[in-house]
Amino acid sequence: MNSTKKSAIVTGGGSGVGRAVALELLQRDYQVVLAGRRLEKLQETVQEAGSSGVNAIPIVTDVSDPQSVESLFATTQDKFGRLDVLFNNAGSNITTRPLEDVPVEDWDSLLRVNLSGVFWCIQHAFRIMKAQTPRGGRIINNGSISAHVPRPHAVAYNATKHAVTGLTKSASLEGRKYNIACGQIDIGNAKTNMTADLEVGRIQADGSRAVEPSIDVEHVARAVVYMADLPLDANVQFMTIMATEMPYVGRG
Repeated sequence: MNSTKKSAIVTGGGSGVGRAVALELLQRDYQVVLAGRRLEKLQETVQEAGSSGVNAIPIVTDVSDPQSVESLFATTQDKFGRLDVLFNNAGSNITTRPLEDVPVEDWDSLLRVNLSGVFWCIQHAFRIMKAQTPRGGRIINNGSISAHVPRPHAVAYNATKHAVTGLTKSASLEGRKYNIACGQIDIGNAKTNMTADLEVGRIQADGSRAVEPSIDVEHVARAVVYMADLPLDANVQFMTIMATEMPYVGRG
């Protein structure tokens, strides 16, 4: 790999927002590690990148497993020699149900992916970025509209995304002295394979269901890459990108 190119890790790089962001980074001449649980989906991202796919490395990773995360970052450092950008994107969800009916095992599994996995990735990114020359780098966490305003019957998802905001603030604070910039993008209704229910109706605060507008995921990808491309003396701390007419402001 070319050491003069910027390097990035995109977790959840095999589909949805992660794939779109990875493709945009590759088009901008980044070297990109694609991390995800399914190798075939990561390879699809590489193929979709066309000629720029030569700068992509798929690595099977389960962010809920700290040893898998450690291996991801060790391999990245070995291949690229440094890490310039981490897009902490991998996430999951569980079946929507009332708060009092959420099984313990569902709660625990979602926290390991959406919160612990993000934390472990931040830890390893810090260790590389503070030690490399030139020192520093950028971490972008995928929050959500649900990091600000919850949806009904999604207590575990809402809680993890609120917690990601706390991680973003802590990493931003502690990264200052190492020239590590940390920001968060909060996405509302980007059209991916995880948002198919938008077209059949999502539950609203009053218990009704309503079809919600969505946006092309390419808008999200360009927003993330804008954040990634900034010099390290500038940072987008929080960015919200969403469908203009989605029920967010005034939700409830």
